[in-house]
Amino acid sequence: MSLHIPFDNSYATLPDGFFTRLDPTPVTKPSLIAFNRPLAEILGISADDEAELAAVFSGNRLPDGAAPLAQLYAGHQFGQFNPQLGDGRAILLGETVGTDGVRRDIQLKGAGRTPYSRMGDGRAWLGPVLREYLVSEAMHALGVPTTRALAAVRTGETIIRETGPVPGAVLTRVAQSHIRVGTFQVFAARRDYDALRTLYDHTVARHYPEVQDPAELLAAVGARQAELVAHWMSLGFIHGVMNTDNCTLSGETIDYGPCAFMDAYDPETVFSSIDRFGRYGYAAQADIVVWNMAQLATAMVPLMPDGEAAVAAFTEIVHALPDRIRAAYERRFAAKIGIASPRDGDTALVTDLLTRMQAEGADFTNTFRALATGTPRDEFRDPAAFDSWEPAWRARIADEPDPAGLMRATNPAVIPRNHRIEEMIAAAVEGDDAPFHRMREVLSRPFEDDPDAADLRRAPLPSEVVPATFCGT
Repeated sequence: MSLHIPFDNSYATLPDGFFTRLDPTPVTKPSLIAFNRPLAEILGISADDEAELAAVFSGNRLPDGAAPLAQLYAGHQFGQFNPQLGDGRAILLGETVGTDGVRRDIQLKGAGRTPYSRMGDGRAWLGPVLREYLVSEAMHALGVPTTRALAAVRTGETIIRETGPVPGAVLTRVAQSHIRVGTFQVFAARRDYDALRTLYDHTVARHYPEVQDPAELLAAVGARQAELVAHWMSLGFIHGVMNTDNCTLSGETIDYGPCAFMDAYDPETVFSSIDRFGRYGYAAQADIVVWNMAQLATAMVPLMPDGEAAVAAFTEIVHALPDRIRAAYERRFAAKIGIASPRDGDTALVTDLLTRMQAEGADFTNTFRALATGTPRDEFRDPAAFDSWEPAWRARIADEPDPAGLMRATNPAVIPRNHRIEEMIAAAVEGDDAPFHRMREVLSRPFEDDPDAADLRRAPLPSEVVPATFCGT
């Protein structure tokens, strides 16, 4: 085998109760859709042959040094605790330490049934695989901490979903780890405190070597999650399924199932078809991060020698999170209107703009981009709504060093629009991957004004609006 992955596996050395060892289930006729060569270079992966890439990243051939396993975890799903979840269609091949010194997991999604599949077929279909590839790589290009996509492969098989038969596919996902809040929860719920301590030690060594105790770990994870959710919201991103099993200790965005970016600004926007009460809508995301951190705190109480003192310390950390998130949110939105050094009154200026955008149906991404590069008033049904806000804004940024440059670096020109993703998936199902590859290339340069990508920047027409997104499992 000419393909080489320099595995250096650590999670596989943990006790067997953390996972189930098993190989991916082979597929019929794998064919490569995409391979992320720049990421492969960082991971130290060398490969040239497409057939070999398809074989390895479909799960048909295990590379030397792989230690395939399905991870165990629990989780609160829409507020309800499930004591055992786990990788129901994913196999962790192993880990590498990249040329940048960062340790990362390499995982196959759609790799077949595991003991945690819960009556599922363990497979993925083409649409969600291509969606996650595009959106996760777009998020990386936007500067958001995220899992990444290394490869996408057609399986040559047909699988059945609620809408009928669809083509199968496998995504290779890369993450700094797949340790979740739910990983801590499963051992806490089982009162397996030895395993809980082992997990804590592994997490600290891998992600937070400066941490001295569980309270410091909670504070460190909370700080990363606070910055993450503020970054999401500054881009109009809605995760859609912020269960505790989709909340990572590394602080990366994970699981791009029913995710979406807002078109017209509305803080009450909900896309996920299974989020019937708006638990994970745009405006709710900050509160949910705090709730998820409270669940992590609860799971870690047994690690502290004094439970009562632990609860007090953890409570103080969790109660501080809303202010931390608010500060990160205000800093990012100040930058979106060209303010590098926020001061009193700036939040009111931003809020006033957002209120007018909501009332006038202004597109979130295009309005902010146009502050530096175009005519933002054209995004409003009644341009006077912008015109009456503009003088106060102009006066505020007059003494900023480079407001236009800051806005161009903060506000993307292009995002993965829902309607364009759906068009791309429909084409791929028919065997046409050109829209996927075009979007992949354009989204790798989200802050560039590419005149040839005007159609990808355009907000949807009323007939093109995608009202709901789906998990795709």
